[in-house]
Amino acid sequence: MFLWIEYHRPGFPADSYGFSTDDRMTYGSYAVDYLLNFSGARYLGDLVTSGGEPLYLESEVSHMADVKTVLTIAFVSALAMALLSVLACVYLAKRSPGGIRRALFSGAVLTLVLVGALIVTAVLGWESFFTQVHTIFFANGNWTFRMDDTLIRLFPAQFWMDAGIAIAGLVLLVCLVVLICAWPTKARRSAPAPSRKQPAAGTSTRSKPSSRKPAA
Repeated sequence: MFLWIEYHRPGFPADSYGFSTDDRMTYGSYAVDYLLNFSGARYLGDLVTSGGEPLYLESEVSHMADVKTVLTIAFVSALAMALLSVLACVYLAKRSPGGIRRALFSGAVLTLVLVGALIVTAVLGWESFFTQVHTIFFANGNWTFRMDDTLIRLFPAQFWMDAGIAIAGLVLLVCLVVLICAWPTKARRSAPAPSRKQPAAGTSTRSKPSSRKPAA
């Protein structure tokens, strides 16, 4: 969906080397599918253009394989953190009344601070920000390409700027919803903690008299 929106939106740079919008949708979809499936690098390496030429250079296929590795690590890490979050919620629900709400509120605030810092950094110097991110995740340096290479023709700089804006907007929206739902209102702050189970009505709380006889 994001590919379709990008390639059809007004102002998105056209490919000066001949890819039509339909070509971009087809080839770009293959690239996205490769990142999300379990296929090997040949999934992209065997693709050819309508003229029978290889669609991707060997260096492009190698970079996409590295991207897939980074994304796989990210997905596994996200799953592990999700499981830890569930366990933390179970713990807080039992040990700390209101702890889940406070944790969600604090997490949303910290996320907003982090995203805000990233946005400021990107706005002040997009090229430097883009370069530093790739340097961190792709230290072998195989992420630079010519303007007429397929990856650049499919995903120009404007694509990544728009992708960054979309991701930041989604994160900000989720944080806003969490903040609204977990906002420490006066009623929430003054809500009494759950009390221990009270004895049923009509039952005595006094201890039963001992049945042993007093010592002589």
